[in-house]
Amino acid sequence: MNVSNFLARLPLFKGLPPHETDELAKITTLRSFRQGETIFLEEEPAGGFYILFSGKVKIFKLSAEGKEQILHIIEPGHSFAEIAVFEGGKYPANAEALEQSRTIFFPTAALIRKFKSDPYLAMNMLGVLSSRLREFTQTIESLALRGVPERMAIYLLHLQRLKNGAETFDLEIKKGVLANLLGTTGESVSRTLARMSDAGFIEVHGRRITILKRRPLEDIGAGRRKLD
Repeated sequence: MNVSNFLARLPLFKGLPPHETDELAKITTLRSFRQGETIFLEEEPAGGFYILFSGKVKIFKLSAEGKEQILHIIEPGHSFAEIAVFEGGKYPANAEALEQSRTIFFPTAALIRKFKSDPYLAMNMLGVLSSRLREFTQTIESLALRGVPERMAIYLLHLQRLKNGAETFDLEIKKGVLANLLGTTGESVSRTLARMSDAGFIEVHGRRITILKRRPLEDIGAGRRKLD
């Protein structure tokens, strides 16, 4: 699939006529990254934003002691570092490829020129930024106010939504990365999944998860029920 066709399928560019999507694709650059390769660093001058074409990317911050906290796992079709377009300045976090990945890079200066000729595109991007802000708020709330079972339930339901409601799906990130994302340890992740399996809410076969009972997970995630 070429870049123009790929962009046309994304909510970010919904409603753009084909010729405008083609013109938008012309200002982009395809960039490839090896597993573990840095895409950008926190406080690095922000020259534009990215859409993931293939692979998987983590967005994370490092504490003064060097402890890593993952903020987001980016899947293909999702954008990241959009704030660079509107705010300029520096990237607010780090980005690293979790596997062999290809990104579509939009340079800020060229995109701003597009905004001037098509305000609708700018409004779409503002909508994406608003959604991302809500996600950050939910992440902070989950880490600060919820226990590991609640965070795990929320994450599993989130994965199910990403898989269009499929009852069975794979955990596509390593246990250590998942533990970091949930703000806990690998051992705690394993124990929580085992307890959910023992309770009959899910089945676990390696990385493959089957959700057997969605309602209890919703109740756990919302704090209405405790995981025994």
